[in-house]
Amino acid sequence: MKTAESVTQDLPRGHLSMLREISQQVNEGREFLPLLYDVSNEASEALEAERASVFLLDKHTCELWSLIALPNETIRFDARLGIAGAVAMTGETINVTQASKDSRFHKGIDAQTKYRTRSVLAVPLQHLSGEIIGTFQFLNKKKGSFTQRDEQIAKTLATYAAQALTTVGLVEELQRKHRALEQENHDLRSAIGERATTQAIIGMSPPIQQIVRTIDQVSDCSFDVLITGESGTGKELVAKAIHENSPRAKHSFIELNCAALPENLVESELFGIRKGMATGVDAHVGKFEQAQGGTLFLDEIGDLALSAQTKILRVLQERRLEPIGKRESIPIDVRVIVATNVNLEEAISQGTFRQDLYYRLKVIHIATPPLREIQDDIPLLANFFLLRYCNEVGVDAKHFAPRALQQLQHYQWPGNVRQLENEIKRLAVMIRGDVITLGDLDLSITRSHETPARTTDAPPQYLKASLEMLEQQLIEESLQFHQYHQGLTAQALGLSRQGLIKKMKRFRIEVL
Repeated sequence: MKTAESVTQDLPRGHLSMLREISQQVNEGREFLPLLYDVSNEASEALEAERASVFLLDKHTCELWSLIALPNETIRFDARLGIAGAVAMTGETINVTQASKDSRFHKGIDAQTKYRTRSVLAVPLQHLSGEIIGTFQFLNKKKGSFTQRDEQIAKTLATYAAQALTTVGLVEELQRKHRALEQENHDLRSAIGERATTQAIIGMSPPIQQIVRTIDQVSDCSFDVLITGESGTGKELVAKAIHENSPRAKHSFIELNCAALPENLVESELFGIRKGMATGVDAHVGKFEQAQGGTLFLDEIGDLALSAQTKILRVLQERRLEPIGKRESIPIDVRVIVATNVNLEEAISQGTFRQDLYYRLKVIHIATPPLREIQDDIPLLANFFLLRYCNEVGVDAKHFAPRALQQLQHYQWPGNVRQLENEIKRLAVMIRGDVITLGDLDLSITRSHETPARTTDAPPQYLKASLEMLEQQLIEESLQFHQYHQGLTAQALGLSRQGLIKKMKRFRIEVL
């Protein structure tokens, strides 16, 4: 990656002076937030923009949150949404002339700030190591559009800002405080009933980003939704997020597991029954009517009998229903979301699912990926669940040793996120120490990724790879033994501290 100095050569002399002044102030250790405000103001003037904002990326909560955006107000939003989010996810510069017409634009931010965004220039805040730590964003060019020269200036300013952030160690400190605040908010939400917004969907892999963007895009409409995916992949969580992000959130979210419903009760459970239809039968309001104005979530729709499918299809087509024993029909205003782990196209070919119902439901289709396809998200999920359940059972926070987290990431997880969550729940309760090691994991997990024995036709690189694996293991175990003190660890391994740091970077060992 280029340094700040290497990208300033072609800038106008006035901007060079400004950048040198900023650099000097950073090196002098000036208090950072006032400096960042000055950088932001200078940048706005240099680019002739109405406003500049600095957003930090918190990978633990999948959020972008503002250091500078509105006076005395912190903005935070799902990092997988919006133009600033797209920059943080990809590391690419985005220059948009008409923001409202760009599919990545997140209109919720304008609704929150009461500000009308016209044009946007956003560049990544990038650590010298290449890690993206946030986004530097400029709004509304005063005359015309943001130019390539503007992009160059913005990138240079972002380099200085990122350098300053990491130099003073502010990112880690602010993220620590932010997570503490998030935990307070989580406790409050738990007390009043937590709402499943998109930020309850943990993960930053491309498939999860796409799911979050789809939820945001369909939030204002009432089209029916089909969610498919293996068991334990979070289909219900996605359904709740769709509801909570829609105008229907003020009404009920009613759910029904079709697989657990006896066939003879399907009609009365879905459509209701009037009193006196049979001896001892009381009136019962069906799920469709209970969800009036809100959302009806039918889980495991693929397990419904054909007769029930026919009746549901009729209700979806006519948007009216007739409770059992009642002659007049009732109009319904309900968004229907269905989910299944069954391959419905195969079920259609086998004659167990109606094709017309399939296409009626598949107005919007969301596929939840199995955990083995989003392995990069496993550390985020594991740490999220560990913090949640340590708090829930009232024990001190724990963390994973690097090898334990690596093993979790490489396991195939046949039960998907549900299985991972249950394993982390067990660890939070059963492990007394504050570090969860490889040996603490369930045997089925640790045995699934054992190093295979060398065969006669093993490649020549096998010995080198094995030695590197052993070296990584020794470093990780020594760090854990010395409680992650780098000086003591380096001394025990016969390395300089800088040599240890270089090896940690090469093996991607993070100090948790």
